[in-house]
Amino acid sequence: MTTAKTAVRKPEWLKIKIQGGRPFQEVEELLRGLHLNTVCQEANCPNRMECYGKRTATFIILGRNCTRNCTFCNVSRERPDPVDPLEPEHVAAAVRSLKLRHAVITSVTRDDLPDQGAGQFAACVRELRAQCPETTVELLIPDMQGREDLLDVILAERPEVLNHNVETVPALYPRVRPQANFERSLAVLRYAKSKGFKTKSGIMVGLGEREDEVIDVMRRLREGDCDMLTVGQYLQPTARHIAVHEYVTPETFERYRIEALELGFARVASGPFVRSSYKAEAL
Repeated sequence: MTTAKTAVRKPEWLKIKIQGGRPFQEVEELLRGLHLNTVCQEANCPNRMECYGKRTATFIILGRNCTRNCTFCNVSRERPDPVDPLEPEHVAAAVRSLKLRHAVITSVTRDDLPDQGAGQFAACVRELRAQCPETTVELLIPDMQGREDLLDVILAERPEVLNHNVETVPALYPRVRPQANFERSLAVLRYAKSKGFKTKSGIMVGLGEREDEVIDVMRRLREGDCDMLTVGQYLQPTARHIAVHEYVTPETFERYRIEALELGFARVASGPFVRSSYKAEAL
């Protein structure tokens, strides 16, 4: 938690240029008409206006309410929504309408479902293949409680990229991801890589981690042959969420980018506004 007395002042480099206009409105109207949620909106992403303005979005499936209690995340934690059988069709329709070359689909965590939502991820990919055969697919998945049988359901649909975020350094998991497990997240990425998939992960900084801890996370990811990495600044969504410890400088983000490339990541995006799906088509 934070108060006015303890809040860290945002630096100049974190000022966001307000963008809107007709493309932004068109995307909002399209998503509303298809009853779709996006991580751009639900997670209060700072890049929402930019991405909507460029007629792109990251789709969030399986409802708006998460079953976990991560202290950094703006997604709500109310009673989980029923799974919408029309959601895969609606996601594909939005991708087709937006003419996306690369579609990113993520979800809330659904520990309440017997299959953790794996079947809905698979259905979305199948529908995308049918409606948008030229579009590449990136799935940003929860840890599925580490169950390989559920990962197999998703991987059977052959997404081009399997993304799963470790989010923070292991020492901060009890405060930041109390219901998650760093080793389990690494295992998800290793399993996907063992099946021949391109893998991607992301970490937030500014939560109180040390630089050597961030670099150690990079090393652990590379030990599992993770291909791509994103590093971004944590921004506190509301006063109810865990407080920002520091605003990491652009120079530090550049050091992280260089270190990650030297460790062998094929592609790296590192910067204050970088998010796991930001400009994913270029990464």
